[in-house]
Amino acid sequence: MESGPEAFAGVAFALFGAGLLVWTGVCVRSGERVADGVSRSTGAALTLLFGTLFLVTGCWLLL
Repeated sequence: MESGPEAFAGVAFALFGAGLLVWTGVCVRSGERVADGVSRSTGAALTLLFGTLFLVTGCWLLL
């Protein structure tokens, strides 16, 4: 059983990662830049990488 702070951190990480992935998908689909001052492919790749990393970390904390 998870402790309170560990469960809170897991939910926070998972929600942030999922939100980041959804936001990146919407930006890429509509053709907007994901980040200012960065090429579209680099911004999308890094955002997808970190979104996945946050989501996996959140799920790992909830196990």
